[in-house]
Amino acid sequence: MTGEPPEQDRSKVRSEAQRRRRLAEIFGDVIPDQTSDDLDEGAASDRRTEEKVQEEWLKRQVPPHHG
Repeated sequence: MTGEPPEQDRSKVRSEAQRRRRLAEIFGDVIPDQTSDDLDEGAASDRRTEEKVQEEWLKRQVPPHHG
């Protein structure tokens, strides 16, 4: 693949797997299985609804003398 002897390729794969395993032990699963751009359109509308709820909450927090 890389022009190196097969033993070195296997060694690199093994060491990379060990490195990933150590990182996973320390930090856990950092990369989510699903990201926001994987979601369907329904999720986008849910996100807009959540933004609207947050905006309404923020408006309710404004003191009366700022109204």
